[in-house]
Amino acid sequence: MTETRLPSYFISHGAPTLPIDRGAPAKAFLEGLGPAIDAEFGAPRAILAVSAHWEARQPTVGTTPRPETIHDFFGFPEALYRLRYPAPGAPDLGTRIVDLLRAAGLPAGADPERGLDHGAWNPLLLMWPTAEIPVLQLSVQPHLGPAHHMALGRALAPLRDEGVLILGTGAATHNLRAFRGQPPESPAPDWVVTFADWLADRIAADDVAALAAFEDAPEGRHNHPSPEHLLPLFVPLGAKADGVAGQALHRSFRHGIIAMDCYRFD
Repeated sequence: MTETRLPSYFISHGAPTLPIDRGAPAKAFLEGLGPAIDAEFGAPRAILAVSAHWEARQPTVGTTPRPETIHDFFGFPEALYRLRYPAPGAPDLGTRIVDLLRAAGLPAGADPERGLDHGAWNPLLLMWPTAEIPVLQLSVQPHLGPAHHMALGRALAPLRDEGVLILGTGAATHNLRAFRGQPPESPAPDWVVTFADWLADRIAADDVAALAAFEDAPEGRHNHPSPEHLLPLFVPLGAKADGVAGQALHRSFRHGIIAMDCYRFD
């Protein structure tokens, strides 16, 4: 188990089919990321997943001791619906998270029944397939924007010293309205590449102000017609040390319109 300060991460979780997508570079990357974290820091004591697929009016933490695997998608191959991620929950940690948020002046609550949606279990199934590390989720608040989610990260930063991996899981680009059945290997159009490159550049420059105004970035609204899939980025961004830029660990595209980029924040 880790005894040092853990980085936090933002990962693009991709389509629900990622666990069975044999050709995806991001799948191979995620399969190596969990073991790489273990090798560098030791296994996390627990994982806090901030998923784009759980929206709530206020920050809410899942505190069930046995989170169910939620198959929150329709019309996909039957093999996906047979997948399970039976990681234990962490109710006591959930209580600590609520306390940290409230101490920072942020209203927060707990949901004793919330399971793991595919934004959480899809990548974790690749990163730590044995499902032995306790996992719990924290909801996003799309109506409150990036500054609010950075404040969540700042409030939760002490968890990095307690062996808890803060994992934002969403998408670097996410305009599903533009999806036209493109094959997985389809090249990304210019408008997707433009925003993904801008995002990488601003993270590398630690330009938090520009990132918070991502909708005004080149092709920002085109790539994120709604903000929920990029908001999980701002929690690990808020939890990092001041003046330390994020690192791009992986960049690739799937189905043309989905940038599968992943970032680490120390």
